[in-house]
Amino acid sequence: MPDIESVPDLKPRRGLLRLVSPAGAVQEPPRLEVAKAHLQALGFRVQAGAQVLARVQRFAGTDAQRLRALHDAARSKADVVMMTRGGYGLSRLLQAIDYELLAEAIKGRKQMWVGHSDFTALQLALLAKTGAVTFSGPMASYDFGDKKLDDITVDSFLDAADGTLEAVGFACDDAPRGLDVEGVLWGGNLAMVTSLIGTPYLPRAKGVLFLEDVNEHPYSVERMFSQLLHAGVAQRQKAVLLGQFTAYKLSAHDAGYDLNAAVDWLRAQLKPHGVPVLTGLPFGHVRTKLTLPHGVHTHVLRDGQEVFLFFPHAQH
Repeated sequence: MPDIESVPDLKPRRGLLRLVSPAGAVQEPPRLEVAKAHLQALGFRVQAGAQVLARVQRFAGTDAQRLRALHDAARSKADVVMMTRGGYGLSRLLQAIDYELLAEAIKGRKQMWVGHSDFTALQLALLAKTGAVTFSGPMASYDFGDKKLDDITVDSFLDAADGTLEAVGFACDDAPRGLDVEGVLWGGNLAMVTSLIGTPYLPRAKGVLFLEDVNEHPYSVERMFSQLLHAGVAQRQKAVLLGQFTAYKLSAHDAGYDLNAAVDWLRAQLKPHGVPVLTGLPFGHVRTKLTLPHGVHTHVLRDGQEVFLFFPHAQH
């Protein structure tokens, strides 16, 4: 990636990318300017309305403003709709969103919606309500706001944006030998997934559940794992893929209890049900992240020390 200050003007090659702030307020506006420069250098025309930098308390504008931003994005001619950041806020909008409007843009006009973190709530609701495929991947301020970008993150996102995403792979030393399962790939942020249990916004998927989180102590992560078990969600899956769980602090009181202990506990609970738990997925609140098609039928298999996810119908 060239220095953003020396990037020449490029003729747009990848269409219009619209920035939306549907949740938390953008905390560092200069990062958004850096993100725009990066995305333009990658061949996108970048469009951002006034609401993108709005702030009401911790939110990127009022609920009505953020709802309108989502609907306006769906009505726009954008090829890609990218979230600026996560935070919290989409849960407040779920009852008011026009899902058919968004689904028509995604299914009918092949609009690509991408993000992670709090965006998971909208992804799950869209999948549950309409079956629309979105993408779990980078966000503008969070991922494209650094001066130097991560090559894997960029390449994976561009594969998805260009419609050439067919498979991803990652090193995994705890996948069972002979692993070969298929199902709908779904999930995202663990807190968002568990918050929608018992609501009409959680898909009844029996597939490949992927999870990540940030700022959650391992005991909190385990508590959410147990909620997925008590609700019968985890047992229905063909496999559970764990991404990165970051930015937590252990204490002396933990006495050796850590994230590995929480994962071992989940694996023990799911073993009688034949559901493998895999770790190492490059996804979460980290620099290096894959872009994953949320809601696509996926084939997962182990080859040597790597696990591969194949997406036969991932084109947006």
